Amino acid sequence: MKTEYQTFFPDHFTLETPRVLLRLMTMQDYEVFLPLSKEAEIWKYFVKDLSDEQELKTWMQQLLTERQQETRMPFTVIDKHTHEVCGGTSFLNISFYDKRLEIGSTWLGTPFIGTGVNREAKFALLSFAFDVMKMERVEVKTDNLNERAKAALLKVGMKPEGVLRSHMQMHSNRRRDSIFFSIIRSEWQERKQHFFSEML
Repeated sequence: MKTEYQTFFPDHFTLETPRVLLRLMTMQDYEVFLPLSKEAEIWKYFVKDLSDEQELKTWMQQLLTERQQETRMPFTVIDKHTHEVCGGTSFLNISFYDKRLEIGSTWLGTPFIGTGVNREAKFALLSFAFDVMKMERVEVKTDNLNERAKAALLKVGMKPEGVLRSHMQMHSNRRRDSIFFSIIRSEWQERKQHFFSEML
């Protein structure tokens, strides 16, 4: 008998909008991610510095282990206009019992930052979580110092909730304060109409 995870996330599962395609990340993506991940600046607010080739490989293996454990669905993000791989994102900390999940581990290669790819990926993920999976809560956490990420989350209708102090260990030997954002089920229809009207 299939688990809820297997029902929602079969091996050939994809999400898409007119602009982006999200498909299951595989280790075959490692070679494609390598040149995209080379700029250290991308990882300034990320827990791992994935400009290091071995760190990138270990991180990808960890994500796929969590898929086996049915707590994460890691995606490779593709720009449908150019058929280029842009980066990655995930559903993680999936709890079917609590009807809650997190969107995170999101990164894009420098050429794709600010192009609208991330916004469309977020819409695809939020729509699937609320409209198909019937989740009650979708959360995102980010480094409280990451002003670009915080602004981007506000632009897709996420509500800031609070800061967890000294929450995570960073690769630069810094202790990170994490800020949480969320949308809950009762807000989704209004958020969707207000923040994603051009996609409806």
